[in-house]
Amino acid sequence: MREPARDPARSAALEHNRRAWDRLAAAGVPLTRPAADRAFADPRLWLGSAGSDDRAWLPPRLDGLEVLCLAAGGGKHGPLYAAAGGRVTVLDLSPAMLALDRAVARERRIDLAIVEGSMDDLGMFSPGRFDLVIHPVSTCYLPDVAAVFREVARVTRPGGLYISQHKSPASLQAGLLPNDRGRYELEHPQRAGEPLPDAPPSRLREAGCREHVHSLEALFGGICRAGFAIEDVAEPDHARPAAAVGDTAHRAAYLPP
Repeated sequence: MREPARDPARSAALEHNRRAWDRLAAAGVPLTRPAADRAFADPRLWLGSAGSDDRAWLPPRLDGLEVLCLAAGGGKHGPLYAAAGGRVTVLDLSPAMLALDRAVARERRIDLAIVEGSMDDLGMFSPGRFDLVIHPVSTCYLPDVAAVFREVARVTRPGGLYISQHKSPASLQAGLLPNDRGRYELEHPQRAGEPLPDAPPSRLREAGCREHVHSLEALFGGICRAGFAIEDVAEPDHARPAAAVGDTAHRAAYLPP
């Protein structure tokens, strides 16, 4: 993997998280499970079901579009976008996560280009290569996100679409469990470049991964400074009124993840 600069913090984060995701894939945790059969029955419908009708971000048809599934190994995003008609490249840091994509592609006879690499170094791709970049939650695994957005902007064609997901900084800063009054307290400051302390496995923190808090300025501002225009922002509602105190769905009413 070519590194754009010798940054010890970046190199340490990459190596740590590569090993962590290899372990998670070997353990078969939910985030590493390939897409189910029902998703492949109508992949375009499944891909559009994550947003409401007024947020139809994806084009009506993906046939022939060059699609980059960025930091998206695991046998889900890449195979589904390919099944929906896209010409898909999957890039991920973890060899084990990419092995899941290869297995799904073989099983379902889907064409995928699979590349091992880091989301902030896309030098293997030519400028304007992709019509659509799909980027699931992953920017928290790098200490600096500015290079990620610059690289994505470089490889996205003019007028192309970049859809990305990020962990909320406030959610990462807060404790996973409530205090004795049932409230969630901010425990960690926003310190650029410094990883969060380790946390027990949960739906909010991946076991063994080294994560970083990125401010809204770094996320939204970084996307804009890279040359994108933000068309929409969604904060999915994971709260449930009847959730028990301490449950992830209870916490989401205070701190959307």
